[in-house]
Amino acid sequence: MTQILIIEDILDNAELMQRMLHSGGYQTLHAPDAETGLQMAQTHHPDLILLDLGLPDYDGQTLAGWLLADPQTAPIPLVACTAWPLETARQMAESYGCAGYISKPITNLKQFLAQIASFLPKP
Repeated sequence: MTQILIIEDILDNAELMQRMLHSGGYQTLHAPDAETGLQMAQTHHPDLILLDLGLPDYDGQTLAGWLLADPQTAPIPLVACTAWPLETARQMAESYGCAGYISKPITNLKQFLAQIASFLPKP
């Protein structure tokens, strides 16, 4: 089963994403900060990482750099999840090496699941 790591410090956002992903048949892991997220990515090797860009310990750019520099986690697609305006989010995700971005707040289940599917490696 496809496993997705959600690195998000706001519990309500993380729980919403988890419920939506579970309804789509995905397994999820949750990390509330960058250090825990890095450790979980290295330990569990998820199929996709959803990365909040505003974390309490390190910013999204720093964590993305760590994940992309580690041979264990570099192949895992990173998707920035942010409330920044669309153009800013796109530029940030691109410059951080992310596969793309998802805008928060997430309000449309069908659209969210379609976005997730588009970022997953094809079998």
